[in-house]
Amino acid sequence: MSDLLGQVHAAAGAYLASLPGRAVQDAAALSLLAELGGPLPESGSDPAEVLERLLRVGTAAGTASSGPRFFHFVTGGVTPAALAADWTAALLDQNAFSKVSSPFAHEVETVALGWLRDLFGLPESWGGALVGSATFANFTSLGCATHWWGFQHGVDTAADGLAELPRMPVLSSGYVHASARKALQMLGHGRNAVMVCARDGVGRVDLGLMRRHLDSLKGAPAVLIANAGEVNAGDFDPVAELAGLAEEFGCWLHVDGAFGLFAALSPRTAPLVDGIDRAHSIAADAHKWLNVPYESGFALVRDQARLGAAFGMPGAAYLPGPGDPASGFALYGPESSRRARSLPIWATLAAYGKAGHRAMIERHLDLAQHLAARVDAAPELERLADVKLCIVCFRARPRGVADLDDFNRRLGAALLRDGRVYAGTTVYDGRVALRPAIVNWRTTEADVDLFVDVVLELAQKVSHEVGTRAS
Repeated sequence: MSDLLGQVHAAAGAYLASLPGRAVQDAAALSLLAELGGPLPESGSDPAEVLERLLRVGTAAGTASSGPRFFHFVTGGVTPAALAADWTAALLDQNAFSKVSSPFAHEVETVALGWLRDLFGLPESWGGALVGSATFANFTSLGCATHWWGFQHGVDTAADGLAELPRMPVLSSGYVHASARKALQMLGHGRNAVMVCARDGVGRVDLGLMRRHLDSLKGAPAVLIANAGEVNAGDFDPVAELAGLAEEFGCWLHVDGAFGLFAALSPRTAPLVDGIDRAHSIAADAHKWLNVPYESGFALVRDQARLGAAFGMPGAAYLPGPGDPASGFALYGPESSRRARSLPIWATLAAYGKAGHRAMIERHLDLAQHLAARVDAAPELERLADVKLCIVCFRARPRGVADLDDFNRRLGAALLRDGRVYAGTTVYDGRVALRPAIVNWRTTEADVDLFVDVVLELAQKVSHEVGTRAS
C-alpha cells in the first residue's frame, strides 16, 4: 500500500508543477486512451503496473481542468488545502451517513455548513446539505419546495407523491439553467414545468409578466426561481425584487447561485445578491468558485426542518431514523451512504478564511475586466455583454465574414482542438459566442493574455480556411 501511494505522490508532484504552463488538452496524447481498454482481466495484473498505466495515461491525456488556462464550464481548480483534504477523505474512507457511522465526518460537515452560511452572510438558523453538484443542490432545494407546495394542498409528497395534485407552477426568467430543469424532471414535475418570463432574447426577467401570471393563479402556491450568475454572461436576476414578489404572493423563492452566490464575498459585487437571505432555498457549487475538488455542491434552506421532511427515509431496524441522536445528514439530502465531501470544504475555508477567498474573488473580478479590455481593444473581436462578474461573453467579428455564427462555431472548435487554452461556444441573444469564465485560483493576467492571443491567432487561421473554401 505504501509503495502504491508513493507512486501517486511522485506523479502528483510532477503533474502539479506542470499545471501553470501546460496545455489544457494534448490532442496527440488522446491515443493513449486505447491502453485502458481490452477485455476484463481474468486474473489481474501487478497493482504497481496498473497504477503506473493509469497515471501515465491520465497525466498525459487528462484534461488539465484544474490548471489556470481552463476557462470552460465555470470550473475552478483545487487549492492546496482542499486537495490534501480530499486525499485525506479517501484515506479515511468515512461514511458520512450519520453520527453513528462517523462522528468525525458528521462534525466536519456541521462546521463546514456553518462556515458556508457565514461566508454568504446567512443566519445561523438556515440548514444545509452537502451534495454532489449544483444539479443535486437544485434537486435538494426544489425537493424541499415540492414538499412545501404539497403541504399547501394538504398532501405529504414525501409519503404519498404527486399523483393527486395539480401541476406545480414554477416561474423563472430566461436565465433558468438546464440543471434546474433537470432537477424538476427528476422530481416528477417535468423539465417543461417552468414558465419563462423573459422580456428579451437574452432572457432578462419580465417582472410584469410574472406578476400577471401569479395573479392568474388566484392564491394557489407557486415556486419562483431566481438566477444568480447566468452562465453566458454572468448576469443576475433581481433577487430582492423576486423576493418581494414571493412574499406578496406567498411563493417559495429558490435561488440558483451555482457560482454567482460567491458575489456576496466582495463589496464590489455583493449588491448583485441583495435579498438572498429572503429566499427559501439556495443552490451552489463548491467545485466552482470555492476551488475544491469534484463532487461538491451544497443546498442551503431557510427552514431546515424542510430538509428532514422532504428527504427523511423510513426507518430500518439497523439504521438510526428521524429524531434519533445517532442520525445525521443522510436524512437531510438525497444520498444515504455518502463520501465525506465536507473535508475539502472545511480545509479550504479553515486555511484561507473569508479574507483569502474574498481576495481570490476580487482578483478574478479584475482579471475579467482585463480580459474585457483586451477584447474591446481588438478590432476583430466584439464583446456582447457587460461584465458583471467573472464571465466575458464575446465573439470574433473579422471584416468580410458574412456568417459570423458559422465562423465562431469554427473558431470555438479550433480552440478546443488546439488545447493551449480552453473555452467553448454558446448562443447569446441568438449569436454564437465564446464565454470564458475566470474562477481558478491559479489564473494570472498572463494566462488571460495568452487566451486572447490564441483566439486572435486561431481566428486568422479560420479566416484563411473559410476564404480558401469560398474561393
